[in-house]
Amino acid sequence: MLDLNGRYDALIFDCDGTLTDSMPLHYVAWCETMTRYGIEFGEPQFYSMAGMPSEKIIAVLCREQSRSIDVDTAAHEKELAFERLLHRLEPLDRVCAIANQYHQVLPMAVASGGIRRIIDAQLDQIKLSHLFTVRVTAEDTERHKPEPDVFLEAARQLDVDPRRCLVFEDSPLGFEAAFKAGMGWVDVRVPASEFVIETTRN
Repeated sequence: MLDLNGRYDALIFDCDGTLTDSMPLHYVAWCETMTRYGIEFGEPQFYSMAGMPSEKIIAVLCREQSRSIDVDTAAHEKELAFERLLHRLEPLDRVCAIANQYHQVLPMAVASGGIRRIIDAQLDQIKLSHLFTVRVTAEDTERHKPEPDVFLEAARQLDVDPRRCLVFEDSPLGFEAAFKAGMGWVDVRVPASEFVIETTRN
C-alpha cells in the first residue's frame, strides 16, 4: 500500500478512471450519442480529453468536424446514455483500497470534471460515498482541467494548504492540473505496486 510518510495532509481523488473503472462505459455512451449526430470520436482522442466536461468535448468535436449541434442537448443525451450503463460500473480496486485505508486518517475529496449528479451516482454504485467530505464537480468552477481550479477548490473546502494535498488521477490533463495547483499526484493507470508520487512536470 502507498506509504505517504506524513508528507500530505489531505487526499484528492478524480472519479472517472480513478475511483471507478468507468472510461469504457463512457466511451460506449459517447459513441452511441455522437453517432446520432454524425460526429466521429475515436478512442485515442476520447482518452486524451479525459477530465474535460462533456460540453467542452462536444464543442471541440463540432469545431474540428464543422458540425453545428445543440451542445447542451447532446451533452445531456450522453449523460443519460451513461446512466443507463451504471449498473455495469465497477470500482477501480487498487485506488479504492487507498481511499479506504486513509478514511478517518486524512480528509479526502473527490474533484472531477464530471457533473455532480453523475459523480454522486458513481460513488453510490461503488458504495464509497461516505468516504468523502468534499466533492467538487464541473458545476463548481469556471475553468476545468488542465487548469488547477477543481483541485484548488477541493483544497479550499478541505481547509488544507494545496502543497500538502496529494492527487490521484488517470489522465494527462489531470496531472497538469495537479502540477499547476502545486500538488503531488499519482498516476493510477499502473498497478498499485508501481504507484509513484510525482511532483514535477513530465
